[in-house]
Amino acid sequence: MIDPFLNKTLRPILANLARPIVARGIRADHVTIAGFGLGLLAVPALALQWYGLALVLILGNRVADGLDGAVARLTTTSDAGGYIDSVFDFIFYSAIPFGFLLADIEQNAVAAAFLMLTFMGTGATFLAFAAVASKRGIDNPNYPNKSLHYMGGITEGFETIVAFIAFCLWPQWFPILALSFAALCWLTTAIRLWSGYWTLR
Repeated sequence: MIDPFLNKTLRPILANLARPIVARGIRADHVTIAGFGLGLLAVPALALQWYGLALVLILGNRVADGLDGAVARLTTTSDAGGYIDSVFDFIFYSAIPFGFLLADIEQNAVAAAFLMLTFMGTGATFLAFAAVASKRGIDNPNYPNKSLHYMGGITEGFETIVAFIAFCLWPQWFPILALSFAALCWLTTAIRLWSGYWTLR
């Protein structure tokens, strides 16, 4: 919901952090892949109930997700880079609930599975609209530098990370937190479905 504001605020900071990376010849795709690896490492950390380590890995993934775009803007942006960035993001988002499922199957399984199903709703409405918007040439003023058309909603990247942080800080409350966040995600899905349908009409 506040991603456009955060993007504008953080862009100068990320650009300063990206300059030394670019100077070392590291490409945006390298940062994307490294960040994805950090995110996936959170799954075994969660399974072992090492929630502090998992939180560090999750935050590392998100920092890398911001840095790869900054590196790309300082060098060369590409649709291929944007493509793998989006694919890895969606896998990462579902991987974290899966990690909590492994941490305590009896307590967390239903809530984690429902949240993963929920992410299918937010992801499908996002990606399907992005594909058609690209075909139609629909402008995306809030995210002019993105490879895909970004459709807003109540639960975007920032809100998802806040939820993941809460999961790690209070793992004993995961079922309630996950189901509450899932409800907001379904509201986002409904809003995107409605607005996307009528926009394309």
